Amino acid sequence: MLFFLWWFLLGVLEREVQRAEEQAANMVIGQLRSALVIKGAEVMLDWHDSLEEHEGINPFELIDHQWGSYAGQCAEDLPEAGNWCFRERTRQETVEQGRGWLIYNPRQPITIQDRQANAGEPLAWRVTTEFADRNGNGQREQDERSTGLRLMPVSLTEDSVDMQNAAR
Repeated sequence: MLFFLWWFLLGVLEREVQRAEEQAANMVIGQLRSALVIKGAEVMLDWHDSLEEHEGINPFELIDHQWGSYAGQCAEDLPEAGNWCFRERTRQETVEQGRGWLIYNPRQPITIQDRQANAGEPLAWRVTTEFADRNGNGQREQDERSTGLRLMPVSLTEDSVDMQNAAR
């Protein structure tokens, strides 16, 4: 009887830990998206600035907060489980510094903003511009204007993400 009770409580504890990690990660994404809305509005009000110049920025730098789970710039490997990092693009010498992808490495199987990931399978996002998609094709044409900044999920298997150790 005690074994059954112990096994049941262990399952409940595991589900609560998973739920807490999901809520924390979704809260971080929500705060970063809010900061990008504000930054996008500031850029649009500044006639000397453009939204396209802010694509790929590190959204953590927009918030004045000490994030315990944010490791800063990614080292060669992925961040520790349960942590975030920012990987700068380094493929070409002409690429501006400070442009890259936000990466999160979950501790356990979780769902972040409708994206599922297993433990050790990192998720990535990139700051991009939103645009008025008049024809609804999902592609930006020359006559469709930028309307703000957003955090767009990207796949770590895409060529656009320079992940040397993502397959490990």
